[in-house]
Amino acid sequence: MSRPRSPLPEAPRSGGLLVDARLHLLDRQLLGTDDAPVGIVDDLEVDATDGRTAARVTAILTGQVLATRILGGQPPRSRLEAIPWRLVSAVGTVLHIDAHPETLDNLWVERWLRDHVIARIPGGRRAAQ
Repeated sequence: MSRPRSPLPEAPRSGGLLVDARLHLLDRQLLGTDDAPVGIVDDLEVDATDGRTAARVTAILTGQVLATRILGGQPPRSRLEAIPWRLVSAVGTVLHIDAHPETLDNLWVERWLRDHVIARIPGGRRAAQ
């Protein structure tokens, strides 16, 4: 007895990496060079498809979205920084990108707080032990 054929079409085959965006990308931590934290994947820019080819991720969106995570809603696009997908070097439990955190604009708030607030606290210039 043969198995009935599935009514779903075959998954498209491509030369790239096939991932489930919700499962493998969203809410994953981004690590830059030297495993320095860069941020979290908040959203994705996806290349529109014509229905015959698989969608392609063109950029990872990350930024300061704590308020919208707590209160709900979507952050304005102006609050998110796009990191080109070509900078992603590995996809696993975290996403590794080929960029140093100091070169990305999404961490300017943390850098400003580190340099202007935390550095003024006694012991704030030393790394944690």
